[in-house]
Amino acid sequence: MPVKPQTITVVLADDNALVLRGLSEFLATAADIEVVAFAETGYQAIACAEKHAPDVLLLDLTMPDLPPVQTVREIKSVSPRTQIILLTSHECGDFVVPASRAGAISHVLKNIGPENLVAEVRHAAAGEGTISPKMAKSFLRLAQQADQPIAAPVTLTAREIKILCLIADAKSNDVIAQTLGVTVKSVKAHVSNILSKLYLNDRTEASVARRKKITR
Repeated sequence: MPVKPQTITVVLADDNALVLRGLSEFLATAADIEVVAFAETGYQAIACAEKHAPDVLLLDLTMPDLPPVQTVREIKSVSPRTQIILLTSHECGDFVVPASRAGAISHVLKNIGPENLVAEVRHAAAGEGTISPKMAKSFLRLAQQADQPIAAPVTLTAREIKILCLIADAKSNDVIAQTLGVTVKSVKAHVSNILSKLYLNDRTEASVARRKKITR
């Protein structure tokens, strides 16, 4: 059956059949999203990406046959247009930097709700990515240690990155303003821009979802 125009095509990849069913049911609530294939191994995910060239591929972090970074890299090789969302049950963000370098656009926890999952797929299809707030500090730490720029979901300015790091350290707007030598009003404007770019509701959710590069 042909996919309707303007529909976001999705491949789901997870070695757990129940998870695949749950993800499929979540996405079935959205009229503009069509699941076109399922995969239970990394190799199957790569094959599905090559066959269907989906807009988005949701990939379990712990597939049984291939490391996630290799799987991401191979998927992007056979289908460069496909945006990859990595799904994980763990809050540790240590894998985010290498997976982002390989081409993953988003990193989310499996306990995500249906509406948020639909939103993640739509953002990814539009070339906009996110990272679960609970992974933010690990990502910040590893990104700042990286020797090279990394691919990440959203582009932030150098000033926004500095402010985001200070927010992650629970610094107030007053302290951030003093640290950077700017006005509190300026800090508030930057924080507003950061939240907007990362699709966050407030500063307590301040996390990183950078797409192009991070400066040390």
